[in-house]
Amino acid sequence: MKKFLNKAKDYGQQQVQQRQGNKQQPMASQPDGQNRIQPPTKQDVDRYRYHHGTNIGTLFILEKWLTGSMFPDNANGSAEHAAAQGWVKKEGLDNARQRFEKHWREYLSDADIDWLRDVAKCTSVRLPIGWFTLGSDWCKGTAFKDVAGVYQNAWPAVKDLVARLNQRGIAILIDLHGLPGGANSQEHSGTNSGKTEFWSSSSDQDIATHALCHIATEARNMDGVLGLQLVNESEANAKGMYDWYTRVINEISRVDPTLPLYISDAWDFSQCINWTLSHNNATAQTNPIVIDTHLYWAFSDADKSKTPQQITGEASNSLNALDNKEGSVLDRGAVQAIVGEYSCVLTEDSWAKSQGVPKDQLVHGFGNAESSRFQSRAGGSFFWTYRMDWMEGGEWGFKQMTKSGAITPPVGLTLSVQDVQSRITHAQQGQQSARAQAVSQHSQYWDNNHPGQYEHWRFERGWDVGFSDAMVFFRMRSQRSLNGGDRIGMLELWVLKRVRESGMGGKFVWEFEQGVRKGVADWYQLAGI
Repeated sequence: MKKFLNKAKDYGQQQVQQRQGNKQQPMASQPDGQNRIQPPTKQDVDRYRYHHGTNIGTLFILEKWLTGSMFPDNANGSAEHAAAQGWVKKEGLDNARQRFEKHWREYLSDADIDWLRDVAKCTSVRLPIGWFTLGSDWCKGTAFKDVAGVYQNAWPAVKDLVARLNQRGIAILIDLHGLPGGANSQEHSGTNSGKTEFWSSSSDQDIATHALCHIATEARNMDGVLGLQLVNESEANAKGMYDWYTRVINEISRVDPTLPLYISDAWDFSQCINWTLSHNNATAQTNPIVIDTHLYWAFSDADKSKTPQQITGEASNSLNALDNKEGSVLDRGAVQAIVGEYSCVLTEDSWAKSQGVPKDQLVHGFGNAESSRFQSRAGGSFFWTYRMDWMEGGEWGFKQMTKSGAITPPVGLTLSVQDVQSRITHAQQGQQSARAQAVSQHSQYWDNNHPGQYEHWRFERGWDVGFSDAMVFFRMRSQRSLNGGDRIGMLELWVLKRVRESGMGGKFVWEFEQGVRKGVADWYQLAGI
């Protein structure tokens, strides 16, 4: 009994902490509406599971340092436009188009996709594209107008790749990596202009907005698309960035309000968290918003001064700006982040401070720290990158870092179909006992420590939803004869989705929310993952 009371006390303290700071009850005055909760679908799992994956860089938006083979000798630069322009000048438009189409078609083979699924245990990939990838018409009036014909069949190539990946159980984050005018001054925006003109150009913003709405429209009929990223690595302190985000989100919500939208944090994670919390609220019916943050320790002078061991420690404590921002979507809103790019690369200055520890050992420890931290604090992570001319890529190579054991998948993805089924059976056997204990702890804590009127049946209903959801996510892969079981990695947004769909109103909806969270947690405890 003492053990049970201690558990109840700990549970109650967690509940109070999650309820602290409540400044408003956005649904307090609303009566219950229609319950729209249905069992999770494949699309739900694709979108809300933990995303373990890699970027498929330099496929639809070239970078010379990765694929120099796609640049002719006469290329006047290191970006996509320089390559296209160079080949058109060297061998004519038709031959240049055929060359690019061959690259789009063959760069990621079926064998590559099988390796990503079966060996690396990828659930998802991030696919960078440019606005020009949508086709020749989208190049008009932009820097790509002189090579527009090269991209005549680019978008069909994207759709074909999405279909091939989806067929093998891998979902796709379509990342509009390159925006007209450049959201940053780097070559991965598509040109070597060295300028960041997007944020000051209404015409460029209009093109990007229309492009994103077009992609969202197309994605409605593209099975396997887990989300759409609005921009990659926005320039720090970009003027008007959040205003543009708001406009785009409003436009896309008219096309498909269910599609998760990913935004760049513009190198200010904390500010982006606060903005996102205000948008992912229980009463809004717009798209769920996910933060894309990038974590590298290989570029700044400050990083050069650190030892590999120090950087590994920083990786183990990264994303801590999320602390105290999660746990109650009704009180604070929902925040969810993914690490859209990271690597195992450090500067030579850092490696020189290794204190005699072999580099391979340090790389392994660094990658393990990243994997562990991201899986515990983020909704997903995408290594940069999978392929390059110089395979297997060293610390930039997902394949090499996976094969060496530096980058590791979530444990659930390594299980066999038989093990998945065994854990499901075990969890089901313990379901009623766990439910009774959870309901008792919840009810007794609030009734005894904060006497008053409650509606504990909402907690019970939430627990049932959370337990069932966790199980459906976990078994979905086995139903497609795929090894491994998925977790609800995007938990904050999933809870928000369930609160919205519940139709519940009034001042006790928080009991439903906490029930969902407890049901999910209890399922994972019983399943042993």
